[in-house]
Amino acid sequence: MSTRLQPSDKAPEFSLTNDEGKTVSLADFRGRRVIVYFYPAAMTPGCAKQACDFSDSLDRLHAEGFEVIGISPDKPEKLAKFRERDSLTITLLSDPDKATLNEWGAFGEKKLYGKVVEGVIRSTFVVDADGFIEVAQYNVRATGHVAKLRRDLGLDVAT
Repeated sequence: MSTRLQPSDKAPEFSLTNDEGKTVSLADFRGRRVIVYFYPAAMTPGCAKQACDFSDSLDRLHAEGFEVIGISPDKPEKLAKFRERDSLTITLLSDPDKATLNEWGAFGEKKLYGKVVEGVIRSTFVVDADGFIEVAQYNVRATGHVAKLRRDLGLDVAT
């Protein structure tokens, strides 16, 4: 199992393909705070709920100085369908070989319906403007997660 990241760790760099086939790197966001979250699969109910919550909160998060990046093992073509179907406005990146998922500790053993399986561990990180982990949350819930993250960060949760 991958080592889990902790606050003050240097965020592992990545360069991944987005849903438009363009390469996006963590370094592209240097100087800004970034919420990087990992989710198991586009087009599934829980992942759609979480992505829609981030998209619905994006204007407020931008106003607070945050960018949002969602990463899954899905191919860019599936991410494009996900964006279109759910009118998503966040950055979606593809990690089909799971290298970034592993580096961030977001892939490994987890419990699913009472069984131990290997897969994507739903995780969220806040990376500061200098590229260090501010917040590391593993095994987060899809529903209500964005509101909880906003509370954890001390941001206004009112709509």
